[in-house]
Amino acid sequence: MPSLLSKPLAAIALAFAASALCASGVAQAVEKKPSAVKKQADPDADEPDITGATAVEYKCELGNSLTIYEHGSDKSTIALRWKKRLVRLTRVGTTTGALRFENPLRGLVWIGIPTKGILLDSKLGRQLANNCKNPEQASQG
Repeated sequence: MPSLLSKPLAAIALAFAASALCASGVAQAVEKKPSAVKKQADPDADEPDITGATAVEYKCELGNSLTIYEHGSDKSTIALRWKKRLVRLTRVGTTTGALRFENPLRGLVWIGIPTKGILLDSKLGRQLANNCKNPEQASQG
């Protein structure tokens, strides 16, 4: 009888030992995980400086509006205020001559042509504001 009882006890002891080893390995992995995970950049941390910038208001369809801030010497970036958020967008070259500015982290894309502008959400694949016109564009019809 003792041999029948010793095999299950040995199996149980082995199972406890294995679970203890696994638990210590998991604990070590959990301790190491936070340092291995890269922190995602905070999109609000790099709010653009609009001091001294020229502000242009755009009125859009459906009662939407936005403001674009430009520094005369810097044609490669703009700041865009949309829904109480101020975001920096960087110019992207186009073959059509349209002005295209993007912020991939936020997913915002501003496209400006001589008669109007459009604001897109590239992450959701939809328009945020269409037929946006500054006062000069609005006066031309």
